[in-house]
Amino acid sequence: MNGATRGADDLNGTGFASGASARPVFPFAALVGQASLQQALLLAAIDSGLGGVLISGPRGTAKSTAARALAELLPEGQFVNLPLGASEDRLIGTLDIETVLRDGSVRFSPGLLARAHRGVLYVDEVNLLPDALVDALLDAAASGVNTVERDGVSHSHDASFVLIGTMNPEEGELRPQLIDRFGLMVELQNAFEPQVRQAIVKARLAFDHDPAGFCAAHAAQQASYVRRIRAARAALPLLSFDDAVHARVSALCIDAAVDGLRADLVMLRAARALAAFEQADAVTVRHVECVADAVLLHRRRQHDAQRPDQEQQQGGTRPHEDAGSAPGDQAAFATSSADTDWGYMPPEPAAAVPVKSVIPLDAKKR
Repeated sequence: MNGATRGADDLNGTGFASGASARPVFPFAALVGQASLQQALLLAAIDSGLGGVLISGPRGTAKSTAARALAELLPEGQFVNLPLGASEDRLIGTLDIETVLRDGSVRFSPGLLARAHRGVLYVDEVNLLPDALVDALLDAAASGVNTVERDGVSHSHDASFVLIGTMNPEEGELRPQLIDRFGLMVELQNAFEPQVRQAIVKARLAFDHDPAGFCAAHAAQQASYVRRIRAARAALPLLSFDDAVHARVSALCIDAAVDGLRADLVMLRAARALAAFEQADAVTVRHVECVADAVLLHRRRQHDAQRPDQEQQQGGTRPHEDAGSAPGDQAAFATSSADTDWGYMPPEPAAAVPVKSVIPLDAKKR
């Protein structure tokens, strides 16, 4: 829920929810003012191949609360937290040293990726996580498989999970090469509307006062989410894309000047997941429009420079050619441009400086 405190979302020392003995989790259905975030999380839960969700926002906007709430809707309800100080072995798994010393046999010791299978893998402040760990995370999130080839171990296992990374822009940005690998991104803002702010606070106070009663009041909505996620996963293979959907996706990605084709693929998959969640018969352009912002938010590039095709359409006009300049000035510019490389200033004469105490050589010694 927006505005919830981080302390209410702490995990036990293992990084997992404590099961039945854990404190109740704030219900996903009770989140207030988080429609865009709820949609992105549901899409990632329906199609884990989207690559996860990156949530950017200031402190206290309940990023971790939403992540934990989503885990309650998944089959196993597993919520795995990846600490910033975790090693690569801890993440992907490694050789079981105890088995080697005891039995002399090679055995794989699973890491957090294996334990997060069919659940949520949560990374707080992912922009501060070492790049090697982020690469491994995103590879597994996109493929659904974790492959380990090291220390005499060759092992692969399923690692289908919902990757949720959060970051505070004030603490540093994520490298562009990595941020593009997240399928969807949502940017949260502080709530400054009085009614929304009051609703958030009232919901949080009601949950803190009587967690069990609060969860019971939203149990029907929670059960509905679980059923719809399960049904949407089953419906994914039955939905296809017509030419109109492909055309709209291409137009949006071209207009955003994205790099590569990853945005197109993610947008199609996200639109299909939304159509499946809504129990639609086909993927439509409306589904594309509904997911476009989350797909393009972190991929959109500024149109500071014109593309080559745009320059050709404009006749190759350069900013130096002022329409109000005299013909003689334009001719001089054209002449200098032909003799020099574009972007470099023409050479200018410099005055010679005499050097003292130089003894000239004889002509035959030169």
